[in-house]
Amino acid sequence: MRNTIKITAAVLAVGTLSLGLAACGGSDSGTRSDGSGKEANGPLVVAASPTPHAQILDYVRDHLAKKAGLDLQVKEFSDYVLPNTATEQGQVGANFFQHKPYLDDFNKKNGTHIVPVVDVELEPLGVYSHKITSLGALRDGDSVAVPNDTTNEARALKLLADNGLVTLRSGTDQTATPADVTANPRHLKFKELEAAQLPRSLDDVDAAVINGNYAIEGHLDPTKDALALEKAAGNPYANFLAVKKGQENDPRVLKLAKLLNSPEVRAYIEHTFKGAVIPAFGAPAA
Repeated sequence: MRNTIKITAAVLAVGTLSLGLAACGGSDSGTRSDGSGKEANGPLVVAASPTPHAQILDYVRDHLAKKAGLDLQVKEFSDYVLPNTATEQGQVGANFFQHKPYLDDFNKKNGTHIVPVVDVELEPLGVYSHKITSLGALRDGDSVAVPNDTTNEARALKLLADNGLVTLRSGTDQTATPADVTANPRHLKFKELEAAQLPRSLDDVDAAVINGNYAIEGHLDPTKDALALEKAAGNPYANFLAVKKGQENDPRVLKLAKLLNSPEVRAYIEHTFKGAVIPAFGAPAA
């Protein structure tokens, strides 16, 4: 049984994210690392979206962390905002759910100071539908749902462009919005939705571009159900472990980073997700 605590946005909206945790994810009896390399006592609490991030962390906690001397706790969040907010405020010690373009945009818009530590995996973005079986079946005026956050919307539009459905303004690959669509021969109508809602939108739109983790949660198999799927080669959207700036050298964080890039985790990802999630180990993009 997975020993995680699911925290919804609705619950966390009440009060000030009172998770009952000490700063930087330590317990009341723990000591926060000052980044100098001095061993920090107490657990490392990591915020994560449920799939695949919390699943991967659960595997590390249950099979690898104890031997490495790491007390790892996992807190599940159901959206893309609160994990960074909790990390910035010191209510968790780290998070694992996002890629670099999203984090850069989030820090800029919110004045936060979250930094990546180590890349772990890639979840290819895909186009899905309950109404058609190929992109060629999209008709004039059909509706396509896309994520409404800046970076994932741009990523979704680029996937559509790569498959010949639209043309984007030059230089907008990582910043594109529907306003940057310069050619739309099928007059597709874009419906911008919060990323977690996209699997549930499939009965209401003709197609949707869905993040890999939410596709899996929605019982979609990216390798079988996607009408189009992102290529892994050269993809800048690897998901990573992240912390508030200054906590990169917390010994607990360094232990977790090493475990997340271990051969055991590579084998777990490949065996569990069978191509729907791909290992992408190493240093994050600059």
